[in-house]
This record gives sequence, structure tokens and C-alpha cells, in this order.
Amino acid sequence: MKKVEIHTDGACSGNPGPGGYGVVMVSGKHRLELSQGYRRTTNNRMELLACIAGLEALKAPCEVTLISDSRYVIDAMTKHWLRGWKSRGWVTSNKQPVKNKDLWMRLEAASAPHKMTWKWIRGHVGHKENERCDVLAVAATKSSKLLDDTGFEQAKDNRLL
Repeated sequence: MKKVEIHTDGACSGNPGPGGYGVVMVSGKHRLELSQGYRRTTNNRMELLACIAGLEALKAPCEVTLISDSRYVIDAMTKHWLRGWKSRGWVTSNKQPVKNKDLWMRLEAASAPHKMTWKWIRGHVGHKENERCDVLAVAATKSSKLLDDTGFEQAKDNRLL
């Protein structure tokens, strides 16, 4: 199984506001950078989309170490919050609807084929790949090719944000 490190970061100018994600994927000598911006979204959605974009870019099952500065993402995956939300019918332990359900479902599907290790790092402390992801994410928020985050708009209409 090929080993891949996926570094991710999300950014939002306002929350909600224009947002973007940055991804740096490294496998041996190979390196791939991904980014995309959205007109109106949230920081948490961009953190999730960064992880999803990296995982969905993989063409075969891999041994993946996903490295993020988002406690929201890493804790949900390592502390089994996602499993609990699903078992309770997509409600939190406080009996509130899970925010960003669309992306949690997509992240679960994208990670399923891989042997996953989820790793949290502190952001903005000079970690080379995390800093690069931040640059990509912030630049994506200012892109002239921003997409609509339809999941955000649908959740907003249903008062799930």
C-alpha cells in the first residue's frame, strides 16, 4: 500500500463569508497541491472540504496520514464523535442536529478505502506544510473562480448552521 501524507487547512474571511481550502499531498518524491474557494461558507466546512479533497484525489487505497490543525476534524475522527452522531441519527450528545452532516458523510466515504491515521498539529507555528496549506487556503478565498457551497446554503435554509 502506498503511503501518503495529506496536509490540510481551511480559511474563511468572515464566518460565514468567502472561504477556501488548501491541501498538500506528499508521497515519496511526489507532491500535489490542491485548493478551491467558495463564495459563502464557514471555516469548519473548509477544514472538512480540505480533507475530503485530498482523500478524493487518491486513485487507490493508501496508507494515509492526514495532518490538520482543526480540532473539529481530528477530534471527530479520533474520539469517535462521528460514530456517535451516526448511531444517534445524526444528532449530537446535546440532542442538536449535527452541523455539516453532508460533509461528514462525504469524509467518512472518502476515508473508508484507506488505512487512516488522523494527526492534529498546532497551526501557525512554522510547520512547513501547514503554512503552505494556509497560504493556499487564504489565496483560494480571494480567487476569481469561487464556487457556491450548496451544502452551506441548504443547511442555512434548514437552520442547521
